[in-house]
Amino acid sequence: MIFPITSLYAIPLAVIFLVLWIGVTKTRSALSVSIGDAGNTDLHERIRRHGNFVEWVPMILILMVLAEGQGAGPLWLHAAGALVVIGRILHPIGLRANAPTHPLRIAGNSACILATLTLTLALALVALGSRP
Repeated sequence: MIFPITSLYAIPLAVIFLVLWIGVTKTRSALSVSIGDAGNTDLHERIRRHGNFVEWVPMILILMVLAEGQGAGPLWLHAAGALVVIGRILHPIGLRANAPTHPLRIAGNSACILATLTLTLALALVALGSRP
């Protein structure tokens, strides 16, 4: 089975993943830090930006594949996909150690919560015999 809608959103998410990873790797190299953050706030922030991405995106992509594979409508999938991509762009911009309530951080995580809820609802509707 192919998953064209999920694939459409997996592509930009893979790019974002790589950009965040490069940010961690370049900073680690510049500071000669192999493990941890060595107390460096910039490195710590970069690690958390990448870590937060890794904490959210795999589950959302799994939910998207399940929903698409079980026939959830494209509107549900595109809504969730757009939310997660937008959220994963906004979140790292707003994730700052000195600004725990930065609006972009909140918007980014909120978008991922909404994407998760959207896909969970779509899957529940499919499980109950409805075709959302």
